[in-house]
Amino acid sequence: MRQIVLDTETTGLEVLNGHRIIEIGAVEVINRRLTGRTFHKYVNPERDIDDGAKEVHGITEAFLADKPKFADIWPELHTFLQGAELVIHNAPFDVAFLNAEIDQLSKTRSGGPRRIEDFCEITDSLVLARGKHPGQKNSLDALCRRYMVDNSQRDLHGALLDAEILADVFLLMTGGQAQMFTAGAAPEQQTEGSKQQQGGDFNTHALRVVQARPEEVAAHQAMLDLMDQQSDGQTLWRR
Repeated sequence: MRQIVLDTETTGLEVLNGHRIIEIGAVEVINRRLTGRTFHKYVNPERDIDDGAKEVHGITEAFLADKPKFADIWPELHTFLQGAELVIHNAPFDVAFLNAEIDQLSKTRSGGPRRIEDFCEITDSLVLARGKHPGQKNSLDALCRRYMVDNSQRDLHGALLDAEILADVFLLMTGGQAQMFTAGAAPEQQTEGSKQQQGGDFNTHALRVVQARPEEVAAHQAMLDLMDQQSDGQTLWRR
């Protein structure tokens, strides 16, 4: 199962007022494992950015002046998304902007899809969160607090960072456990530590055993309790 967790930043909130995409970030997940493959582009919207939008993402017209237009990044984006299930938080917003960009392309190019739904399945993680946590806040920040996902770097919204954070939240929310390592990633994307672990080149007699402190054990048990709650008691660590 191939899923792409996706987020966009835009010039404003209303696609019907001609606002456009200025950043796209996407993270690939296959069989509930982060692969390490991502897509990230800034886009020149050829229009002004609302002041309110700048306060959210911090992206300016000057920064985007030399960036490619949506038509320039579309072939690569289309290939990356083709046939995947897209996981988007508040999907109608991002889908509307993507479809507006695709529709603009269709007016100058013959053939090809007219909507993102023509070649991708859409899953709205906000709808899933509201179903699991009715009557509670289900913004991405609120979900990070609920599932203990670190979002300390999220001072401003950024499409790739938000997609990476949402991927962790989505895996925890839907399965109780998330694979945080880049299993299946290309060798150049793996850390030296992960390569050593995969190679098994350890001198076990030289390893020093460090016992967990009581507060660390308590924190670990609290995380397992949360995983049990979210997975109906199917946490592998307690089997």
